[in-house]
Amino acid sequence: MERGALPWAVSLELFVLLLVLIAVLGGLAGSLAGLGGGVVIVPLLVVLFGLPFPDAVGASAISVLATSTTTGAAYVHDHLTDLRIGNFLQIATVPGALIGAGLTVYFSRTHYEPVLLILLGLVLLVSVPGGLRQHREEVPPPVEPDRLSRSLRLEGAYFDHKLQRTVRYRAEKTPGALEVMFGAGLVAGMFGIGSGVLKVLALDRSLRLPMKVSTATSNFMIGVTTTAGVGVLLAAGYIIPILAASVAIGTTLGSYAGGRLLPHLSNRAVRWVFLPILVLIAAEVIVRGLAGLGVL
Repeated sequence: MERGALPWAVSLELFVLLLVLIAVLGGLAGSLAGLGGGVVIVPLLVVLFGLPFPDAVGASAISVLATSTTTGAAYVHDHLTDLRIGNFLQIATVPGALIGAGLTVYFSRTHYEPVLLILLGLVLLVSVPGGLRQHREEVPPPVEPDRLSRSLRLEGAYFDHKLQRTVRYRAEKTPGALEVMFGAGLVAGMFGIGSGVLKVLALDRSLRLPMKVSTATSNFMIGVTTTAGVGVLLAAGYIIPILAASVAIGTTLGSYAGGRLLPHLSNRAVRWVFLPILVLIAAEVIVRGLAGLGVL
């Protein structure tokens, strides 16, 4: 399809309305799962609308910022976002993203990118069993924080509306979480998908934070690490105003609804939202990698 042309024989108004509705669903799912919505919107724009992949990525990048900004404000207001932990972990995520972007250029020129996509999908699938083992866990058990966690006071509390009590938490295995966060930045730079997947896993699995705190903090971090990417996409001409505006409006509405809904859900329910999305993302990147190799 030529850039700037509508994928279907429909009016511009109907096309924009459909874009907004799709973006609402993506924003809702992204805000609840802490993924930023981009991993949902990109395949929908490419598959359902037939948009060129770079244009879909450009519109998705705007949606990620919209989701992070909207839900970020709501989660901070509800005291779910741990700003101290989020800002601390950015020291690993940002360098990872810079290195990942450089590796993307190299692997694209040597035609190894499809293989990396398949490996990424397999890594995500391997993460699912651990989440299933913890699906009955509403609040993580008390942990013994490591020396770095104690010195930086990586701990906090929030009032859980579902449990009707204050939940206190402390972070453990901080060095391991930094390693995963570096990998999250690397993945974001290399593959152009929302690194919220690995960020939530690091916060939930490594630091052993409550799932709601993990999701809220991930949304905050996504916005920080996506800003530079938006500037690159804009300079490259991959942000088309009509697409970006429509997707941003829909994502903002969906993410706002998700931000108001999350405090009243159980941590188990949020986990069951997160895991299926994880499987879908894994399937998406594996199929994309196989297609790149000519298998599909």
